[in-house]
Amino acid sequence: MNIVCLDLEGVLVPEIWIAFSEASGIPELRRTTRDEPDYNKLMNWRLSILKEHGLGLKEIQQVIAAIDPMPGAKEFLDELRSMTQVILLSDTFTQFATPLMKKLGWPTIFCNTLETAESGEVTGFRMRVAQSKLATVKALQSIGYETIAAGDSYNDLGMIRASKAGFLFKSTEKIIADNPDLPAFEEFGDLLEAIKGALD
Repeated sequence: MNIVCLDLEGVLVPEIWIAFSEASGIPELRRTTRDEPDYNKLMNWRLSILKEHGLGLKEIQQVIAAIDPMPGAKEFLDELRSMTQVILLSDTFTQFATPLMKKLGWPTIFCNTLETAESGEVTGFRMRVAQSKLATVKALQSIGYETIAAGDSYNDLGMIRASKAGFLFKSTEKIIADNPDLPAFEEFGDLLEAIKGALD
């Protein structure tokens, strides 16, 4: 039995923090897991910038409401879900992901939770489990699934390498160069064909 595990941001939808960086005019917030492998360090740094600028959940959600999936992403996901089970594994947060899940046809997503004050200030974050993507893939394997994984960032490499087949998708030149053994794709059609081959 197969199950496909996909990253969300940078793979199916644009990076939320980059979109918010552009909308808020704060260039430092462009930094993502493509640049910083340590997610806790990255999030704590982001929260300090939000606090410094007096920005909270409401402002971020307003930007997310205007984000659409990448062209072809929903069709790719629909086709893939007609062939096999799919779970989105993301280090994003429920408060960010829900409107995007609606636009993608409500796929299953495992992600994390933000802690917020009544004022809307983001005061912290709760990760579901340490190394959540890798931990989830290993848990799925422990209950009889073979996993196939695709993602674009440093925090996807664990689940990609732990799976029976793994792919980089719309990744950076550096990550691709540092992982020459991993097939890397830019188009949904090519990724779909590669996953189909792994399902056989």
